[in-house]
Amino acid sequence: MPDAPPAMPRSLWAATAPPAPPTAPLRGEARTGVAVIGAGYTGLSAALHLAEAGIPCTVLEAAEIGWGASGRNNGQVIPTLSRADPDAIVASVPRELGGAEKGEALVGLIRDSAALVFELIRKHGMRAEAVQNGWLQPAHRPSRMRLVESRVRQWARRGAPVRLLSREEMAALAGSGHWHGGWENPTGGRINPLGFARGLAGAAIRAGAVVHTRSRVTALAREGTGWRLATPEGALRAERVILATNAHTPPGLWPGLHRSVVPVRSYQMATPVLSDNIRGTILPGGHALSDTRGDLHFFRFDAEGRLVTGGGLILPLGWEGRIRRRIGARLARVFPQLGEVRFDYVWWGYVGGTADRLPHVYELAPGVLAWTGCNGRGVALATALGRELARASAGVPAREIAAPVETRLRTVFGHRFRALGIAWQVARNRWNDRRD
Repeated sequence: MPDAPPAMPRSLWAATAPPAPPTAPLRGEARTGVAVIGAGYTGLSAALHLAEAGIPCTVLEAAEIGWGASGRNNGQVIPTLSRADPDAIVASVPRELGGAEKGEALVGLIRDSAALVFELIRKHGMRAEAVQNGWLQPAHRPSRMRLVESRVRQWARRGAPVRLLSREEMAALAGSGHWHGGWENPTGGRINPLGFARGLAGAAIRAGAVVHTRSRVTALAREGTGWRLATPEGALRAERVILATNAHTPPGLWPGLHRSVVPVRSYQMATPVLSDNIRGTILPGGHALSDTRGDLHFFRFDAEGRLVTGGGLILPLGWEGRIRRRIGARLARVFPQLGEVRFDYVWWGYVGGTADRLPHVYELAPGVLAWTGCNGRGVALATALGRELARASAGVPAREIAAPVETRLRTVFGHRFRALGIAWQVARNRWNDRRD
């Protein structure tokens, strides 16, 4: 992955988000209690919660606030994982990491993660186009209703306010008869993701955190009882460290950490502002929607009435023309009332994928925490995990936070051939989407 340039890439969110709070590179020597590497949702949520607890905290960001996936995703706030359901999440936690009890704690964290995002936006007055009208997951084949029914049962058993939707109910909420029913979680919704990242940064700074942009960490080493983080123009000494880099983890930051996550391209696009009569026929209740496909169909509106969607490609060659054609044809099938489909914005960013599609929190060394694996659910999940990493960095024993904490990295087998693996997985997803 090439080094991140200092400027934000062109996207709908870069064009519409409020400006970021003023920041500058780290110059000279500085000290802090907790050093956070990465100014995305995880790092900024951690910084905000640390600062509110009175813990000195400094964020070091290689590029700009929200430069990575936090500023480029679709902006859907979803309180689930992309593949694993609650029972599977609980079963995935081995006994030595807390077993079923810790698994249920992680499920509870995920269940409440979207509510946390909107609570932070309201509390701190963030200008993030926040709409908490719920998230829909429709079934793309009749057979997928069995999966939907299972998900509703599992989440309802754990207190989530979910409900099953018939085909007719889904058609009315989605504005399309493309699907076969589905389910709804009203705690979900949509935001301007870059606006949220910048809002988190502003709130963290007001609470007392320090944020340095254009301050790539070039070396991280033990120094006495703490850690020294070198940057091109300075150095930061800290008692504890949080690595919040996920899909943008560089190979030299910590041995093996970059091999625990695979950066997967996710393409996003936005139509022009739609007329009121068309806008009122598509997702008329203001929901966010992403369906049960592996090659995901996902849609939401922005504050001005643009339909924001996206997709994936097997290979990135000639990506812009190909994704325009592919998703344009998809929109014509799903929402024929659109007529001719055009896109004013097309961009992409990385999703951090793990082999088992689960998030993993690590204690890499005494006082050094990290996590990888948003797997396409980063807005809510990363924000909630940032809070938990802050708790652990503030002195709460790692075993008591709402996620299992591992000390051994789960590296991805064949990581050097990840491009071939991604192409194979996208192709496999498309094949599986056509089968019952």
